[in-house]
Amino acid sequence: MSGVAGAQEVDNVFTADSNKFLAAGIAMGLGAFGPAIGIGYLGGKAMEALGRNPEAAGPIQTNMILAIAFAEAIGIYALVVAILIGFVF
Repeated sequence: MSGVAGAQEVDNVFTADSNKFLAAGIAMGLGAFGPAIGIGYLGGKAMEALGRNPEAAGPIQTNMILAIAFAEAIGIYALVVAILIGFVF
């Protein structure tokens, strides 16, 4: 190509690092989606229960917080997997 400026061809656009970080992002996104839906559902149902029976606020709140902690643990596991994919593999 004499006298013509041309762009270099890139043989491999996707490297191992880009695939690794894409996998980590997908793992975190999918792993956080379920707990987010579950926590929203738990909060809504707890508010419904409090509306029907305000005297039971203490046990309802305790059970709600415990269930939210269990649901959030799944999101934390997804974060750990995403970090492992990003830095170890």
